[in-house]
Amino acid sequence: MSQEHPAKPSPFKAHTPQVDQFEREIASLREQLSKAQREGARIEGVRAYEFQELNGERSTLADLFGTHNDLLLIHNMGERCLYCALWADGLSALASHMEQRAAFVLATPDAIESAREQVQARGWRMRVVSDAGSPFADDMGFEGEVDARGVIRLPGVSAFHRNKDGRIDRVSAATFGPGDTFCAIWPLFDLLPEGVRGFAPLSAAAMRQATQSAARLPSTKTM
Repeated sequence: MSQEHPAKPSPFKAHTPQVDQFEREIASLREQLSKAQREGARIEGVRAYEFQELNGERSTLADLFGTHNDLLLIHNMGERCLYCALWADGLSALASHMEQRAAFVLATPDAIESAREQVQARGWRMRVVSDAGSPFADDMGFEGEVDARGVIRLPGVSAFHRNKDGRIDRVSAATFGPGDTFCAIWPLFDLLPEGVRGFAPLSAAAMRQATQSAARLPSTKTM
C-alpha cells in the first residue's frame, strides 16, 4: 500500500500569506541573531578549565570534546532551578542525535553528589559534569547576582571549537529563558489560545507521581 499523502487538497490551510511573510522575516532575523551571537561571544584560546565527572574523576575542557572538534556545553543552574531541569529534560532526549555532530555536555554548579542524584532522578542521558568552585561559568559570562543561597548562575549554552593546533575557542553563546526556541514547550504552548496559562515545570518527584498515575489509568483500547 502506498505511503504517499493523498493528492486531494486540504480545505484547511495553516499558512496564509501573512504567516509565510512572518516566517521569512523570523528566519532572516534568526540568521542575524546567530551572526551577532558568534561575533559577541567569541573568546580565543580558552584555558584548560577542570571539571568533575559523575564518577569523581577530573576532566579538562579538552577532554569534554571526546572525538569531536566541536562542543556544545549547557550552563545549568543546578537543582535549585526547575526551569533549568525542564530545558535539560528536553535536551536529554536529543543527546544521541546531538552527539552525531558535536560533543554535548551539561555543566552544573552543584557538588558532584547532588549532580549525580539529579541525573539519576530525571534520567538525563547527556554527559554531566560539575564546575563547582571553578571560575569557568563566570569567565564565560554566565554568573549572575548573589542571593542568600549563593551566586545565581545564568542558564544558557556555549559553543566551542578545537583547532588543529589544539587551541580551544568559544565561538558562540546564548542564554536560556521562557519563550526561547531551545525548549520546545514554549512554541507549542504559543499555539494554544491561552498560551502557558500558569504553567510551571515539575520536580522529579512530581514527574514520577504523574507517570505512575497515568500508568494506573484504564486502557482506552477497543477490540
